[in-house]
Amino acid sequence: MQPRKDYPEYIDLYPVESVKGTIRLPGSKSISNRALLLASLSKGKTEILNLLECDDTLVMLMALTKLGVFWKQEKGTKNYTIYGSNGNFKVHHADLFMGNAGTVIRPLTAILAVMGGDYILHGKKRMHERPIGDLVHALNAAGTQITYSRVKNYPPLRIQYGTMDTQNLRIQVQCDVSSQFLTALLMAAPLMSKKDEVIINAVGKVTSKPYIDITLHLMEHFGVKVTRKSYTSFIVLPHKNYQSPGTFYVEGDFSSASYFLAAGAINGGPLRLEGIGKNSIQGDIYFIDALQKMGATIKMTESWIEVSSTGSLKPIDADFNHIPDAAMAIAIVALHAGGQSFLRNIASWQFKETNRISSMATELRKLGAVVEEGDDYLYLTPPVELKSAVIDTYEDHRIAMCFSLASLNSSTLRGATVRINNPQCVAKTFPEYFTIFSNINQSIKQ
Repeated sequence: MQPRKDYPEYIDLYPVESVKGTIRLPGSKSISNRALLLASLSKGKTEILNLLECDDTLVMLMALTKLGVFWKQEKGTKNYTIYGSNGNFKVHHADLFMGNAGTVIRPLTAILAVMGGDYILHGKKRMHERPIGDLVHALNAAGTQITYSRVKNYPPLRIQYGTMDTQNLRIQVQCDVSSQFLTALLMAAPLMSKKDEVIINAVGKVTSKPYIDITLHLMEHFGVKVTRKSYTSFIVLPHKNYQSPGTFYVEGDFSSASYFLAAGAINGGPLRLEGIGKNSIQGDIYFIDALQKMGATIKMTESWIEVSSTGSLKPIDADFNHIPDAAMAIAIVALHAGGQSFLRNIASWQFKETNRISSMATELRKLGAVVEEGDDYLYLTPPVELKSAVIDTYEDHRIAMCFSLASLNSSTLRGATVRINNPQCVAKTFPEYFTIFSNINQSIKQ
């Protein structure tokens, strides 16, 4: 994996007259880390093409190395070969650093607890503030042995050999904080289903359902089909082991696409994004629906999406529970809408890389917006003109990318001069973001 791009302490962005061009998107983070883990558990070797190269996938690859999984990268490409462990990692005693990668610590917690061993899982300071108690409770109720090293319900974790009963196994998990808890149990379920089926019941309102769909789609691609009853019950039959599909291609990242789609909607475009299309398995494709409601024009094929806009945008009032990450860009688009916008059902924002509800509200106010925030909503009134601002990013890649869009001119507002502090944080999922952003508008001065 290539070393990540070095960024200065801050980047200054100036008002942008136009954004146009074609962008080739990096691979999806959600798909990349799931594919890496499933390939590592499979029988046989898997060639993963177009793997996203970022901090989060590096965390996964380093954890797999420590667990005895062998992998190699084809020189000069983003193609990786993973040699599967056939459901049993070679190393059963390890100290694993998880960074701030939820897509790594949640599924590995479940898989390692079921597999058995002696493991310590820890990460950055913010990771130790992100809840994991609902997942741990569900696993320990089934017989695993996971303890908290510091604060109950939060990492660091200690995983030791448990006494899981794999006969007639029924697991319940609370899913209103993070869909990753359910994803973790689903991915671990084939390791449990030795004699009898495993039934996983989701308790409460399942957040971010499209991410569960990604998990189920990839599990089936690696040989394990899950029977789903709505989003409340999931059944995995016994003797279902992961099998390598041989080759797996990672489609472009739709969450990353959201910033460029938003840019085309704000500024007019057209902007074309290659590597994703109308058949994407990612739930963030619904971001397009929100942009269309706000007045953007979208064209799609199986291999690209193009966005443009010819007039002023309209405000939006919508439930964004299904696309929590992409919805952040909607808040910036709403600055250019002719009225008040309401982003509803976004409680999961509180438990991400930062508390995104309070952080987004704070930074939007710097630009002159009037913002009312609650536990699960943002109510935003756009300013008459955008103010110049120094944007703090809270070590959150999505906040850095979102507020770069504040520099864009629209038909109703002139873009702001903004300073993005700690732009290095985009390396978590999209190391080349500011380079690509510069290529489509030629406005960044570093």
